Amino acid sequence: MCLMRKVLWAASAAVVLVVCTGASAGAGDRAIAPEADVAHHGRVALTNGRLSVRLLTESHGPGSLANATVRLAFSVSPAGAQALPAGCLWAGDRMVFCATGALRAGGVGRQFALELRTVGAPDEVVVTVGTQWNGGATDRNPQNNEHRVLAPATGDSYAF
Repeated sequence: MCLMRKVLWAASAAVVLVVCTGASAGAGDRAIAPEADVAHHGRVALTNGRLSVRLLTESHGPGSLANATVRLAFSVSPAGAQALPAGCLWAGDRMVFCATGALRAGGVGRQFALELRTVGAPDEVVVTVGTQWNGGATDRNPQNNEHRVLAPATGDSYAF
């Protein structure tokens, strides 16, 4: 698992390096960044040390995106190595990245469902949801893609 994380981090760093290098090209080579309103919505519930996260990521437009990455960070540690949905990977002890795939403007987005066990049975958990990467698009409405959700251990779903 540790080797896989290192390989994925190295690949991420390479992508960032290529993107940043391309962004520093001469002014005549620069393209205008597309505009896309990335939005994350969903629910978080915590019951007896079981954390459930349901997430929908979409682009409200005006542009579509070839891909985006959503970041989920947890205030409590998940218990051990746990399986994640396809397209998601552990980015640290308390963080998960999920690739959305193509997001068509105004279309139905990518849905994720995470079912995680926590260390112990915490009284509450804070889940922070945000866009890690959106392909360089301009997002004039970042309020709908950055959320902090407090979920007490009541079993109730808390929407964001």
